[in-house]
Amino acid sequence: MKKRMLSSDQLLAIGFLLPSLLLIAVFVYGFISWTGYVSLSNWNSLVPDFSFAGLKNYDFLFSDFRFQADLRNTAVFTVLFIGAIIIFGQFLAVLLDQKIRAESLFRNIFFFPMALSFVVTGVVWQWLLNPSTGVNLFLSKIGLESMWYTDTNILAGFKWGKIEFGVPVAITAVVIAAVWQMTGFAVAMYLAGLRGIPDEVREAARMDGATEFQIYRKVIIPLLRPITVSVVIIMAHISLKIFDLIYAMTGPGANFVTDVPGVYMFEATFRGNYYANGAAIAVIMLLSVAVFIVPYLIFSRRKAES
Repeated sequence: MKKRMLSSDQLLAIGFLLPSLLLIAVFVYGFISWTGYVSLSNWNSLVPDFSFAGLKNYDFLFSDFRFQADLRNTAVFTVLFIGAIIIFGQFLAVLLDQKIRAESLFRNIFFFPMALSFVVTGVVWQWLLNPSTGVNLFLSKIGLESMWYTDTNILAGFKWGKIEFGVPVAITAVVIAAVWQMTGFAVAMYLAGLRGIPDEVREAARMDGATEFQIYRKVIIPLLRPITVSVVIIMAHISLKIFDLIYAMTGPGANFVTDVPGVYMFEATFRGNYYANGAAIAVIMLLSVAVFIVPYLIFSRRKAES
């Protein structure tokens, strides 16, 4: 049986793709493998020590007070962040879909924060939510004051492991800043989805006697479910590996109330020289993101093939 020779077009395509594939293999999967290898070593000093340590670094992290606080903060931040993004994104998209005047102006206002980096957002909101300045100057005039990101209180807290599990008040300040920046993305996604729904669908619902509220609740919002899933996946990916916003805005915070694995990894690796512990944190972050991303990719591929 004759082997089929590759055509010139196929060879050209392989030639163009090969450099990218090699770079991805080395600088993505190669470095991921290296990080996993370091996380199983004893390299926790300036002097490299690649002797096998097994899961000792992971065991240390899951029994460490700071890392337990990081997991709590990440879970709370992710739930509040994604929930607020979905609510505000849908609400603002529905308002923009009403063919209002100056729609382009409002779109630009909502989309503008996305042009900023998380570092800029963190610095700006650090000024705005400073307990002694910013919005507190106005709140104090009506008898309301808040410590914002310096508050160490835990709402609905209960003891779990070494930490008090609940909602850290300080993390809500970070959520406000993150929602302000990323809501524009959700607005763009939902607005595109709303504009893609035929008017005949709305007219058919009106003919059946549905009110405008019922049309959105029972017809439009369910049709936007694939967009909601995409928004959840993308926002979860951002929240689980968040670093720059928190590092610029609050840092770990008192009693680690605003700390997250990304900040802990940075400080453990580049300040404490605990390279194996830092690598273990990186692997845990990778796996937590993969829990969301991999099922979504599998589902999307199966849906595309069906």
